[in-house]
Amino acid sequence: MMRWLFSLLVVLNVFYYVWSQQQVVLTAKDTGVLERMEQSGKGIRLLSESAAGSVTPAAVDDQVGQDVCLFLGSFDDLKRAQALEQRLLSLDVQSVLEAVEAAGGIDYWVYLAPLASRQASVRQLKELQARKVDSYLIGTGDLANGISLGIFPRLDSAQSVMFRLRSAGYEPLMRELPRAHQAFWVRISPHSRRLVDESMLGRLAHDFQNLQHRLMPCQGVATQE
Repeated sequence: MMRWLFSLLVVLNVFYYVWSQQQVVLTAKDTGVLERMEQSGKGIRLLSESAAGSVTPAAVDDQVGQDVCLFLGSFDDLKRAQALEQRLLSLDVQSVLEAVEAAGGIDYWVYLAPLASRQASVRQLKELQARKVDSYLIGTGDLANGISLGIFPRLDSAQSVMFRLRSAGYEPLMRELPRAHQAFWVRISPHSRRLVDESMLGRLAHDFQNLQHRLMPCQGVATQE
């Protein structure tokens, strides 16, 4: 029995020796592969490491180009826009004041369509005026010889007039008229744009309520909706 146990231990030792030698060879091969990858510059890198430093804020600003300007505004009051322009001038920031027609809401025009002839429209106008309805004859445009019944800033006011006229037997119509007003923007010259940083914008926004800043083509401000 002791002889069999001894023989079994010898066989197990031989198998363990052979197995350990194979592991050493494999480890050496793996290490060689890793060393060759490192020498060839193909090691593993994080995405954040490969992207770091590739784009800077200055590079982005350079890509914007000199045909794009910074606009500050908008102002309904010309004097406030001029005050901002003077403030920028005191900070060595070159700027230009620009005016733009901006949409300011909708008016509602109530009217009666033109009749077959001017004489018929005039008779209708006199009839309305006898009923104490504010009205006048439209002289030009696609509604020439029609009768205007008023332009109203509120939809409910226009609808109230239309209801009254329908009750009296007329057929009033309504047309929406975009209401425009002039707004003012201060355009920063391209070579001065870098001077107007976040810190300066913060100070200006504190002194000029609801101040906006936009990057847009230098030739002008797009009409606002």
